[in-house]
Amino acid sequence: MPFGQLVLGSPGSGKSTYCDGMHQFMSAIGRECSVVNLDPANDKTNYPCALDIRDLITLEEIMSDDQLGPNGGILYAFEELENNMEWLENGLKELGDSYILFDCPGQVELYTHHNSLRNIFFKLQKMGYRLVAVHLSDSFCLTQPSLYISNLLLTLRAMLQMDLPHINVLTKIDKISSYDPLPFNLDYYTEVQDLSYLLAYLEEESPAMRSDKFRRLNEAVANLVENFALVRFEVLAVENKKSMMHLLRVIDRAGGYVFGGAEGANDTVWQVAMRNEASMMEIQDIQERWVDAKEEYDAAEDKEWEEQQRRTGGDTGATTPDLIPDDDDDEFDGMPPPTGDSGVKVIRKYQ
Repeated sequence: MPFGQLVLGSPGSGKSTYCDGMHQFMSAIGRECSVVNLDPANDKTNYPCALDIRDLITLEEIMSDDQLGPNGGILYAFEELENNMEWLENGLKELGDSYILFDCPGQVELYTHHNSLRNIFFKLQKMGYRLVAVHLSDSFCLTQPSLYISNLLLTLRAMLQMDLPHINVLTKIDKISSYDPLPFNLDYYTEVQDLSYLLAYLEEESPAMRSDKFRRLNEAVANLVENFALVRFEVLAVENKKSMMHLLRVIDRAGGYVFGGAEGANDTVWQVAMRNEASMMEIQDIQERWVDAKEEYDAAEDKEWEEQQRRTGGDTGATTPDLIPDDDDDEFDGMPPPTGDSGVKVIRKYQ
C-alpha cells in the first residue's frame, strides 16, 4: 500500500524547500521516496522530480492559448489534470510503493473552494494511496495577530475542504527568535488556545479595529475557530534533524504508515532513531528550544553531532553538511546528507 503527503501552503511558506529536505531526510533513514511536482508554473525544482505536471501541461501554454492570468491558469491546469487522470495514474504506477511527496502550487483557491485538487486525490485514494495533507504556514504570521487569525481561517477552510488526515505546520520556526517578541509563548499559538486573549493585541495593531463593529466581528471569527476545535500546529526547522524526525513521526501516525521490509534489520543509526520514542521532541519544549534558549540548544546539538562523528569515525550513516549547498536562502544551509553505512547494525532475533 503506497503512502504519500499532499504538501499545501501559501506562496513563500516553504513547500518546495520542505519537499527537498524531506526527500533527502527520508533517503537518510532508508525510506524510498519520490517527489511529484504538481505546480505547472515551477520549471526549476531543487529536488529530483520523479513526475512533473509540466510534461502534461504548462502555465505558459495556458496563459498564451486561453488568455488567462496566472491564478486562472493554475485552476485550468488542475481541471485539465482531473480530466486526464490516466496520465497521473500511469506515472504513479511506475513508482511502485515509493513514498510520494506531492508538491502543490501556492494558489489557496485550489484547496479552499476549488474542487479539482480534492477530486484528484480522492481518486488516488481509491487506487489505494494513504495520503496526509501537510499544510505549511510561514511562522512570520505569529508576529501580527491579524496575520495569525487570517492563517487560522485559511487552515480551517483547507481542513474542511480537503477532507484528509491533516497536519498543520509552522515553518521557519528557527527564525522566530529574530522577530519582535511575541506576547505569548509558542504553545499558545501552536495549540490555538483561548483566542479572546489575542483580541486586545488585534485592536492595538490597527486603530480601525477598535470600533464595536470590528470588535464583534473579531469575536465571531475567534469563536468560529474555537468551536470547530480542529486547528493546531506542529513546528519545523527544515535543516534541523530532530525537528524533521519529529514531524515525520507525526505524519506517519496520521497516515497509518507502517515500516516495510526495506526498513527492517541492519538499519543505520538514524533509521533506528526513527523508531525510538525518546527521539520525539517534547511539545512543552518548543518555547525554550526556539525562543528562550535557541543558541544554547543549537550549540548542544552541534556538539552532539560532532561526538557522533567521532564515535563512528566520521560516518554516522545519516548525513554530512554538504547535502544542500549554501545559497542565498539560508533555510537550506546546514542540512546534512546521507552517506554510507554507519557500521551500527541491529540484529533482530525472533523467538
